[in-house]
Amino acid sequence: MSEKPNDVVGALQRAGLEVRADAGTRGMYASDASLYRIPPLAVVRPRHVDEVAAALAVARETGVPLTSRGAGTSVAGNAVGRGIVLDFSRHLNRVLEIDPDARTAVVEPGTVHAVLQKAAVKHGVRFGPDPSTHPRCTIGGMIGNNACGSRSLAYGRTSDNVAALDLLTAAGEKLTTGPDGVHGADSVIAGVKDVMSAHLATARTEFDRFGRQVSGYAAHHLLPERFDLTQALVGSEGTLAVITRATVKLVTDATVRVVVVLGFRDIVAAGQASPAVVAHGPTSCEGLDSRLLDVLRARRGPDAVPPLPRGGAWLFVELAGDDQGEVVARAQKLAADGIADDALVVEDPATQARLWRIREDGAGLAGRAPSDKPAWPGWEDAAVPPEKLGAYLARFDELVSAYGMTSAPFGHFGDGCMHVRLDLPLDQPDGTAVMRAFLTDAAKLVGEFGGSLSGEHGDGRARSELLPHMYSADAIALFRGIKHAFDPGNLLNPGVLVDPDPVDADVRAAGRFPVKHLAMAYPHDDGDLARAVHRCTGVGKCRADNSAAGGVMCPSFLATREEKDSTRGRARVLQEVVRGELPFAHPSVHDAMDLCLACKGCASDCPTGIDMATYKSEVLHQTYRGRLRPRSHYTLGRLPLLARFAGWVPRLANLGTRLPGIRRLALWAAGVDRRRSVPAFARRPFRRTFTPGAAQGRTPVVLFADSFSDAFSPEVAEATVRVLRAAGYEPQLPSGTVCCGLTWITTGQLDSAKKILGRTVQALAADARRGIPIVGIEPSCTAVLRSDVHELLPGNEDAAIVAKSVHTLAELLAQTPGWTPPDLTGVDVVAQPHCHHHAVLGWKSDADLLAETGASVRRLAGCCGLAGNFGVEIGHYEVSVAVAEQNLLPALDAAPDAVVLADGFSCRTQIADLRDRPAVHLAQLLDR
Repeated sequence: MSEKPNDVVGALQRAGLEVRADAGTRGMYASDASLYRIPPLAVVRPRHVDEVAAALAVARETGVPLTSRGAGTSVAGNAVGRGIVLDFSRHLNRVLEIDPDARTAVVEPGTVHAVLQKAAVKHGVRFGPDPSTHPRCTIGGMIGNNACGSRSLAYGRTSDNVAALDLLTAAGEKLTTGPDGVHGADSVIAGVKDVMSAHLATARTEFDRFGRQVSGYAAHHLLPERFDLTQALVGSEGTLAVITRATVKLVTDATVRVVVVLGFRDIVAAGQASPAVVAHGPTSCEGLDSRLLDVLRARRGPDAVPPLPRGGAWLFVELAGDDQGEVVARAQKLAADGIADDALVVEDPATQARLWRIREDGAGLAGRAPSDKPAWPGWEDAAVPPEKLGAYLARFDELVSAYGMTSAPFGHFGDGCMHVRLDLPLDQPDGTAVMRAFLTDAAKLVGEFGGSLSGEHGDGRARSELLPHMYSADAIALFRGIKHAFDPGNLLNPGVLVDPDPVDADVRAAGRFPVKHLAMAYPHDDGDLARAVHRCTGVGKCRADNSAAGGVMCPSFLATREEKDSTRGRARVLQEVVRGELPFAHPSVHDAMDLCLACKGCASDCPTGIDMATYKSEVLHQTYRGRLRPRSHYTLGRLPLLARFAGWVPRLANLGTRLPGIRRLALWAAGVDRRRSVPAFARRPFRRTFTPGAAQGRTPVVLFADSFSDAFSPEVAEATVRVLRAAGYEPQLPSGTVCCGLTWITTGQLDSAKKILGRTVQALAADARRGIPIVGIEPSCTAVLRSDVHELLPGNEDAAIVAKSVHTLAELLAQTPGWTPPDLTGVDVVAQPHCHHHAVLGWKSDADLLAETGASVRRLAGCCGLAGNFGVEIGHYEVSVAVAEQNLLPALDAAPDAVVLADGFSCRTQIADLRDRPAVHLAQLLDR
């Protein structure tokens, strides 16, 4: 292996490849969704098959290993390596052909599962396996791991759904497999057959014992009586060859689906009942523990979980068919069969979707243990014969408790497969030793039950060393022989399956990484930035389009498709920072943070609860504290101060932004893109024109008139006053000038933000203590008072009281006795919730209120793209527009006559800028 990384990078560049070898990229690709951290020498993003061959050639010439990678959602450390990492997801990601008659599709390895499904469904077919990561995982990754998903009872494993493969061997030979046989790499195939001839008895007796026996190589498919190289290569984790193209089988989908939720006293009882449930012929039988749902409710509130039957664990069972009556009758029979303590039949597709989203987010939700400590993968994928699942779960719980840990199991119970994350004490000095001991005992337990260390994720670095607890010495020798026949130089993904790395080597989160002098409190992570950024487990939901579920995360990745612009990519870079590998001020850190819109979408949409907006503020604070800042920090970051001054001379201020020469100079000086319009300052700020009304028995309410509503949109504040008075309230303004400090927060001027927010809390506290509600107008400012206040003013009793007293307009009106909204029947509304409204405050009260009005409302997902100062700053315009094009602009264009509802000042500004169209605040809509 070359000792000089630059030699490898240079060779790759001379081969004409797209190479990334900067510190940020190496940090991002050092991890997948596993526990492990192994920085590569370089990342190559091949644009066509010839470039895959070229990268392989460089690997051979330099003796540097090569690892194939799709979406990087591998949980066992299958997609990290010390040499060259091939990222297929960036370019080799196309659906090349769909044949609905033959029910096949030809895809490149980086094709995202959801992209294939979208293309296939147009022809009335689909790809059967559907892992929980289906919105972002790639077909190549699924083939590498032999992924299954929740509907494997109906559709089988990936190996059952691959018809043919095009591959390159480590030697660079082309190899094709499929119905027409095997072509190419003759010496490799001969070598494999020779190996098999020496281990026939083992291959016939130790493999294919039950459906989820995924661990190791699928040697049974190499037996002479059933030789099928396609199926044998599925699940080989990139250790035998490099996939360049795949032909997959497609299936027709049932037209009717009904979910039966079965409640049990505990997870063991749910596991014991699974075989009886499977006898009813479901397409899916998924188990969830109450401990997992408790995490979800704690993070997102009680409404995050739909009503469920009573119990401490549940089976989500899906029955499918083409006859509504027949499927419903089967569901009712299952519910009444006495298998469970309680049951609920769910026919409503929307409720079904909510249930399946909980299951799909399981891996991320399980990233926080019932102990409220971080929970890690490593033993997240074991499977046993389904009839033994209940007994296995009972013993597994005992094992976890014996190690002083906690867990919240879930998984594919109909197949006998359990998923779990564990609060391994990795922050302790003996953390990795405890991890090794536990994994060893867990492997022995699975072996005792005749199970498989992996049921669909593959063995990777997490379990390969433990395979001798499941297989005989002869089976391990067989694996070694297969590997040597394909890859005698151990070039492809070394350290996995054969001659494995130790399970406790290169553990990413092992140890403590204290970062001193932090500005934010990180109350949910015990004040530890390292723990906060390690919330990211790598599940990669930020790489998916979450708009179908009403999500926001991650707008910048959807705009650029670059890993560095995903929440995960940023978290990985910050993990390098807290490890001391990179300083806060490193260019790679700021490159990763630059296009973060600080939308907070990840705070609600990421199942791990990561909050990149807060981390970005910390990065900016740590970088520029006591140093010269970017120009925009002095202007946009202190906009409330400038607005206050402009309020005394609004005409002069507006003139300065309108005269061409002065305007261009002013925008440059402010760090604002010249293509942006500048909102006009109001001729009379709201605070100066507000006149308190007579109380006359009205209920007092404090109106938090933020700087944007005061200086730019006083008509919104005035409408809010009228709506509140009509509802029986008498608004009053806080004494003195108050500001939440939002613009200082987003630009990382956190010392100033604390002072500003502290004064505001002091001004609001007395009224809050008297029980007077505080109503916000601007969602982002309201969110600061409810959430950011805890980060910036920890332990401040007044701050906690103020936060509890803060309401949105819709929240206050919803709890106002006797108030009814106006009749808006016949009014079409396109609603763009502000990202902070969605992520921090919640938009449910607004949605419920609008439903009561009778208006026809289309709620948009995603971010508007302006996101406060982000979209107006120099260098961000193109991404800002690209984000708007994801959801907002198409919706506006499709409904030219609709009323546009946008409570956020930045949202209204973006709409005016890009479509020259007015948008209204909820108060203005109710005040019509």
